[in-house]
Amino acid sequence: MSVDISAQLIQATVQVEQALPDGSHIIGTGFLVSDPTADGKPRTVLVTANHVLNRMTGAEAHIGYRFQGKDGGWRYDPRPIVIRSRSAELWSHNPNRDVAAIVVKAPAEFAKSAIPLDWLAGGDTFAKYAIGPGDEMMVLGYPQGLSADSAGFPILRSGRVASPIDAPSASPTFLLDFRVFPGNSGGPVFISQVDRHRPGTDQAENVQFVAGMLTQQVELNDQRLEIGIVTDATFIRDAIALLDKPRSHGAPAMPDAPAASPDVPVTVTDAAANTAAAANIGTAVGD
Repeated sequence: MSVDISAQLIQATVQVEQALPDGSHIIGTGFLVSDPTADGKPRTVLVTANHVLNRMTGAEAHIGYRFQGKDGGWRYDPRPIVIRSRSAELWSHNPNRDVAAIVVKAPAEFAKSAIPLDWLAGGDTFAKYAIGPGDEMMVLGYPQGLSADSAGFPILRSGRVASPIDAPSASPTFLLDFRVFPGNSGGPVFISQVDRHRPGTDQAENVQFVAGMLTQQVELNDQRLEIGIVTDATFIRDAIALLDKPRSHGAPAMPDAPAASPDVPVTVTDAAANTAAAANIGTAVGD
């Protein structure tokens, strides 16, 4: 991969928002993936956490697109997207994982920002590059509905892998030492390392790929442990693949919680913001 994955993902990451009848707003993070149809026709897919869309009770949400003017400056220009037809969901999701995918008609200048499908980790990617505990990963999102600037760019933060990483068939999620805020749900988690050395060799290579999606956080006795739960990118691929199959939806999935003794209640909670007002771009908003 010759491009800078950080810069490209910043362009591809968007705020997903819906105003509710009571005046509050559901806010989450999503990112665009380029997934051409079987006949080669271009197609742009928005992926986010399933619980973000599931909590949006209305038929229409908004995607926070950004456009660059002739003077080089950027402006925030959210556009509507229909997510339900009557009571039917228009997105696809694996009933066992908290990942959703929906086809969007992104403006042409923004569709160019969608990342290729092959940037998403596959079943053997982590083992191929010996990724595991202690490795640093980056996360993009809108914590508490806050964006990086008035144009609505996402905020880039980082954390370290805090658990073993096994094949997704055995362990569909992993932990990240990362403080999760409402609004982070659906954000891409990725790795970008220059001259990473394979263990036991002198071989070095640049490693860049999307490792997964931030979906939830860990709590112990109602206390946030500042640990995020990341759903493996394989399940993002699965959700996108379901767009081309007859839909079969189930209840929104909960990622596997970390192991705990029976007398120590460990729970996972959603990380989609439910704010009292629309997100103020450049200004943090409360729960």
